[in-house]
Amino acid sequence: MEMDHVAVVVNNIAESTAWYVAQCGAQVLYADDTWAFLRIGQGKLALVMAYQHPPHVAVRVDETQLNALAIQHNQPIDRHRDGTKGFYLRDPNGNVLEVICYPPAETVYNNG
Repeated sequence: MEMDHVAVVVNNIAESTAWYVAQCGAQVLYADDTWAFLRIGQGKLALVMAYQHPPHVAVRVDETQLNALAIQHNQPIDRHRDGTKGFYLRDPNGNVLEVICYPPAETVYNNG
């Protein structure tokens, strides 16, 4: 299990993306009208709309771990439009944790 990204809720994806590019030198990995995925140095930041995704911290696992954790936490696995799979949990304080698995040998979040 490794840290993958942090997601923050924004009011305007394009405006917020432009701000992170200008102020932090972010590289846009993916962007549309409902969310954007940015790389800032070694870290990744997701900009999300509240109606699409909750603010969260994401950890990356492989498919075996994903399946085992989904069973352990009695959670269904959702397939996202970018090819990733995962589910959300809440920690004891109510913070949201996304458990995410990337597809093998595929490029996700690629605009090019």
